[in-house]
Parts: sequence; C-alpha cells; structure tokens
Amino acid sequence: MIKEMPKIRIRNIGKENIKELRPYLSIFIIITFLFSIVFLKMEIRRIGYADLKLARDEKHSRDQQRGQMIALAKVTRPDRLQKVAESRLTLRKAEAGQIIQMTDAGRTLKQ
Repeated sequence: MIKEMPKIRIRNIGKENIKELRPYLSIFIIITFLFSIVFLKMEIRRIGYADLKLARDEKHSRDQQRGQMIALAKVTRPDRLQKVAESRLTLRKAEAGQIIQMTDAGRTLKQ
C-alpha cells in the first residue's frame, strides 16, 4: 500500500499568458530605459563637477608654485644677499689678494 504522491500542477506559460503580460513588460522596459537615462545624466554631471574641482586645484597649485618661485627669486637676489652678508654676518667684499685657489696637486694660486 503505497500512497500516491499528490500531483503538482505546473502552470504552463503559454501564448495567452504572455499576451497578458505584454503591457506590463513594455511599461517596465520604458521605465528602465528612462531611469538609465537619468542615471547617465547624473553621472555626467558628477564627473563634470569632479573635473571642475581638479581644474581649480591645479590652478591653485600653479599659483602657489609661482608665488614660491617669486619669493625665492627675491630672497636670492645678489644685492639682497650682499646686504644680509654685510649686516648680519659682518662680511665684506673680497679684496685683491684675499682669494686663494687650491689645485688638486696641493698648490695654491693667488689672484
């Protein structure tokens, strides 16, 4: 006495059922397409803002570098260096006979 298993009815998707789903399927496709367009436009806008920020940062860095180069040029001007050497380090300009050149052979040459 084996009991029979109840038969499970599998709903067959036929042409009639597909015809019933067509309006919903077309609306789903249209909505998905519109959401895709909106998403792509948002991404384009986001990338544009990121690009704008990078351009602004690059300009700021370039201006900062130019300012530092100008400051370096001002500090290393020969007349400024001479003034600092005379006032803070109590140095004077070298006079004739004070400069001695050393050679590799150990000889000294006076100028």
